[in-house]
Amino acid sequence: MTIPETRSTEPTDADLNSGPSPIPFWEAFVFWLKLGFISFGGPAGQIAIMHQELVENRRWISERRFLHALNFCMVLPGPEAQQLATYIGWLMHRTRGGIVAGALFVLPSLCILIALSWLYIAFGHLPSVAGVFYGIKPAVTAIVLQAAVRIGRRALKNNVLWAIAALSFLALLIFNVPFPAIIVTAAVVGYVGSRMAPDKFTPGAHANVGKSFGPALIDDDTPTPAHARFSWRRLSTIIVAGTLLWTIPMGLLTATYGWNHALTQMGWFFTKAALLTFGGAYAVLPYVYQGAVSHYGWITSTQMIDGLALGETTPGPLIMVVAFVGFVGGYVKALFGPEYLFLAGAMAASVVTWFTFLPSFLFILAGGPLIESTHGDLKFTAPLSAITAAVVGVILNLAVFFGYHVLWPQGFDAAFDWMSALIALGAMVALFRFKRNVIHVIAACAVIGLLSKTVIL
Repeated sequence: MTIPETRSTEPTDADLNSGPSPIPFWEAFVFWLKLGFISFGGPAGQIAIMHQELVENRRWISERRFLHALNFCMVLPGPEAQQLATYIGWLMHRTRGGIVAGALFVLPSLCILIALSWLYIAFGHLPSVAGVFYGIKPAVTAIVLQAAVRIGRRALKNNVLWAIAALSFLALLIFNVPFPAIIVTAAVVGYVGSRMAPDKFTPGAHANVGKSFGPALIDDDTPTPAHARFSWRRLSTIIVAGTLLWTIPMGLLTATYGWNHALTQMGWFFTKAALLTFGGAYAVLPYVYQGAVSHYGWITSTQMIDGLALGETTPGPLIMVVAFVGFVGGYVKALFGPEYLFLAGAMAASVVTWFTFLPSFLFILAGGPLIESTHGDLKFTAPLSAITAAVVGVILNLAVFFGYHVLWPQGFDAAFDWMSALIALGAMVALFRFKRNVIHVIAACAVIGLLSKTVIL
């Protein structure tokens, strides 16, 4: 996967001949905090922001090192943009740098989503609010489709990668193949392909890394710092710490509320979601939908799409929709009694956020040293190229999934929703033809939905 196109300034001769000075930890802290509040646009937009800031403007890391880290994050379960921030923070300022970068990418979004989730659940029954979300749902479908197209344009550079994407789409849509099986199969295809047809899986096949933005603090030939080199002792420490950080809160939830309590089950379910799903937020959502809606009944299918809309309009990783799922589930189930509804929702949102993101930190801190030793090694990069191609098909499948629920909200046997179809078509024209900002498209569709429900109809 490559980064989305961004508007940048051409480096001058002076820029190309002078590298940046070492970055103090607190200067990086301020940047990561700022990023947590401005990281709109889902994974593609967030990666674009980081590329423009860290590669082009600040030159903290080179293009090739940035993409190498990004490809590693793409293969991991969890949100690739948040993991990429964690990786770069760790590479620059050791473990504390990674924790700060990753945590500040999430915390602003958590606080904002708790507030928005409360407004949604408390006032969502009002006709005006219902109209707003009626207009937003088709926009979300168009946005997911745009994500598939944008990633596909950059990742699918030859017929082999196109075929991988198409097969992953059909495997999910027709045969309902588990997503982990798709990822493993793509990785095997990439590894075998690196031996049989290496030109189809080289980074150049899906990543434009030829442009230089000047010397970087972490440049192509910068030696791996001591803290980023593999060590069995360091790996053991991370595994022990991660085990304790999972076991202690899970043990407290079980001892306090019991194994079958909603909070405990949320912790367990979102642990599995974090470990068993790959490809970022768009790929994990079908799994979350299946568990939160169909199995546990914490939220409805309509609320799930509404939650994704809120996730699209707030900063932070799109997978923060899990905070919405937790809040609505805790609030509606009145986990602490009818007088503490907000507390129950906020607690549930915090629990699911903890168990969803904990593995992301551990994957980076434990796997980073291995990845730092594989620059340009085709047997590692080729599987990542194949996996990126497979993810395109998965995201397209998610767009079809959302489209069905938006255009036929009562099922194929019921009426087709023509107004939603028109709103979705308008959103696609705005996104694809006029390249409008996601936030602007959602806002316009919200107004149209409001008018259609309160004025036109």
